[in-house]
Amino acid sequence: MLVIPAIDLKDGRCVRLRQGDMAAETVYSDDIQAVARNWQEGGARIIHVVDLNGAVDGEPRNLPQIESVMKAVSVDVQVGGGIRTIDTVRRYLHAGVSRVVLGTAALTDRAFLEQASREFPGRILLGLDARGGKVAVKGWTAVSDVSAVDLLKEVSGYAIGAVIYTDISRDGMLSGPNIPALKEVVANSSFPVIASGGISRVEDLLAVRSLGPRIEGAIVGKALYDGKLDFRAALAALGKE
Repeated sequence: MLVIPAIDLKDGRCVRLRQGDMAAETVYSDDIQAVARNWQEGGARIIHVVDLNGAVDGEPRNLPQIESVMKAVSVDVQVGGGIRTIDTVRRYLHAGVSRVVLGTAALTDRAFLEQASREFPGRILLGLDARGGKVAVKGWTAVSDVSAVDLLKEVSGYAIGAVIYTDISRDGMLSGPNIPALKEVVANSSFPVIASGGISRVEDLLAVRSLGPRIEGAIVGKALYDGKLDFRAALAALGKE
């Protein structure tokens, strides 16, 4: 199971939010390249980058910073936030991004999700962000009436690379992942699953891994930046060092 460090971008800086609240931010760095290099040097195989402004605005807002990450590291970089058109997907993937995450578009424009996954099989990730089991959209500013499990079933035949499941209530709270919800997602997903939200201890990572071989990885953000979880220790605990 991969441990995937996150770089969340807001107004050109590396930040973390609490439960997706754009007004509840902690700024960690203005030097995005240095942050990315730090994770690569620590042993990361994938870096997860989110354009928070883009997620709310519906189009990329931190593209220069994302391009700088691409220049700074040689490991895979996956990107989400505000990717709502096939042209944006092509732009990112042709620029060297390994995979892109579609969240809002997966719910609101199914034809786009189908086209993107068909054109770039295995390189489209489904961002399944949920609050109370329902899919959230538009940078988590709105919650739909569609359940995460129902959406998974509806797109089961698409050429999606993996599902990133985020429990919004746990995100940035260091309270541990929602294991029952993750277990349900794993049971209903035809794709590999990446856990996100609340992971703050090695024990959390081990609990996620125990859900079975369909678990591809776990995205960790705030716990790494706050020093609650040591990245190398996490990799060692999972037998990756």
